[in-house]
Amino acid sequence: MRFLKKSIWVFHLNSGSCNGCDIEVVDVLTPYFDAERFGVKLVASPRHADALLFTGPVTLESLPKVVNAVKAVPRPRIVVALGSCAVGGGIWHDTYSTIGGVKELLKILDKQGVVVDAVYYVPGCPVRPESIIHAIALIKGLVKKRVGREAS
Repeated sequence: MRFLKKSIWVFHLNSGSCNGCDIEVVDVLTPYFDAERFGVKLVASPRHADALLFTGPVTLESLPKVVNAVKAVPRPRIVVALGSCAVGGGIWHDTYSTIGGVKELLKILDKQGVVVDAVYYVPGCPVRPESIIHAIALIKGLVKKRVGREAS
């Protein structure tokens, strides 16, 4: 993502999480971890965002709002799934009130013709601030991926 070399504006999107990961997102933006040194800026609208910091398993109640927020992000759309719930639904992966994380959300978005250009998965419960910074460094091209998928 060449256009993100200088700064990256992020929108924090909570889709029904317990707020554990949300606290870590706030922690990343404090002076202790200081994500702004990498050009990370939290914005108030998805229309201004380069990436979505996504937390939670996507509750059915939040689904329409989540879809609208993802649609509002200009292309190329980048989603950073933070925490076990966003990655795969967490302990709520098969409950009646959730859809089960970003992978299921991508299927719904695909049916609606909404393209997500890149997804970065950051596991943990809650996710560590260092992991969030590492994901941002991956997006900006400051570090290389440590793990890759094998062609099958």
